[in-house]
Amino acid sequence: MKRFMPWRSALLGSALLCLAGFSGASFASQPVRIGVIAPASAIDGKSIFHAAELAAKHINAAGGIDGRPVKLYKYDDHASTADAVRAFQRAVRQDHVKAVVGVFISEIALALEPWSGRLKTPLIISGAVSDDIGKQIHAHYKQFKYTFHTYINSVFVTKTACKYARDTIEKPYHVHRAVVLSENANWTKPVVKEYKKCLPSDGFKLVDVINFDPSTSDFTPIYNRIEGDHAQVIMAALAHVGVKPVVQWRQGQVPAIYAGISAQATSSNFWAATNGGANTVMTMTTGSSGVPVTPKTPAFYKAYKAAFHSEPAYNSYTTYDSFFILKNAIEGVKSGSYNSMVAAISHTNLEGVSGHLQFYGPNAKYTHDVRYNKSTVGVATQWQNGKQVVVWPPRVAQAKVRLPSFVSLQGSK
Repeated sequence: MKRFMPWRSALLGSALLCLAGFSGASFASQPVRIGVIAPASAIDGKSIFHAAELAAKHINAAGGIDGRPVKLYKYDDHASTADAVRAFQRAVRQDHVKAVVGVFISEIALALEPWSGRLKTPLIISGAVSDDIGKQIHAHYKQFKYTFHTYINSVFVTKTACKYARDTIEKPYHVHRAVVLSENANWTKPVVKEYKKCLPSDGFKLVDVINFDPSTSDFTPIYNRIEGDHAQVIMAALAHVGVKPVVQWRQGQVPAIYAGISAQATSSNFWAATNGGANTVMTMTTGSSGVPVTPKTPAFYKAYKAAFHSEPAYNSYTTYDSFFILKNAIEGVKSGSYNSMVAAISHTNLEGVSGHLQFYGPNAKYTHDVRYNKSTVGVATQWQNGKQVVVWPPRVAQAKVRLPSFVSLQGSK
């Protein structure tokens, strides 16, 4: 009788596993690994992780991707470019993810684009806004074609801000004197440039442009300057900061309507973070309060609030949609090649929760940016007594704009 040899059993088991790895049945049971990169401590970073968790849960409940469950690999980039690059490298080389979703900061997105090309791994940016993301893909298409952008870029965001300010402030209240208040960052450069064009064309007189360092703690000199300009509306360009300028605007009772783009103001945590100072603050975002941006939006909103007890931020919508873009692309490609997958993502035609999604092609100025259309234009919200209320566009508006108690429009006409 032959003696049982444990090492032979182990070798046999390993061999069988290797053979099974090439069988269709075993392969189908392997998870689809998707990485998520964002700053975990930031309001808008948490919203990316939450939306990714919800998307994975919904996809898995519906049978997964080609019968395979989605498995998330989450990486905290600590708002650091170096940490984000290391996370992306680890995601691909060590954790073997199929694609990466997320990224809140534009500088990080721009740094990851070349790595997406080098490692031939799709990167879907759902939070950063810089128009340089699409411009870089256009300029270096062969190398950067693996990157896509599901949130409208900074130029389109600014166009939307001007449109909603015109319709909700300038026309009904005859407010004309506007000042731009912008943090110094990559994404705000094209915003300021576009504000200078669209504000005058939408009926405003641009009286000042104020840029400040994100580390600024005392906004008193800035608000004194705004009062000296006799500005009636502040058109913000804020993402990295948001709480301090709003709190000090409220405390100082600066007599100007607070509008424009304030990314942190899109989160339901913003009211508590500003201790109610956010009241009457306006911003543009992807969706809010369950309004039907598309027929799919209300169900997403309800599920997100039930799961996380908070309002989805602007990039919650785009992150959630990014997973379904990947699902469709992976299921539509049987060869498994990344070039085929890139082609499949390029041909996205999806009604998501953030709008009807398609991407600009290689010949467009903003290659692989989501197309700017009636459904992706977003909504404008205003904080009213602790709630985010949609005030624009008219087809989904829930209320009219309320003015701060310390803002007088006497003589504005």
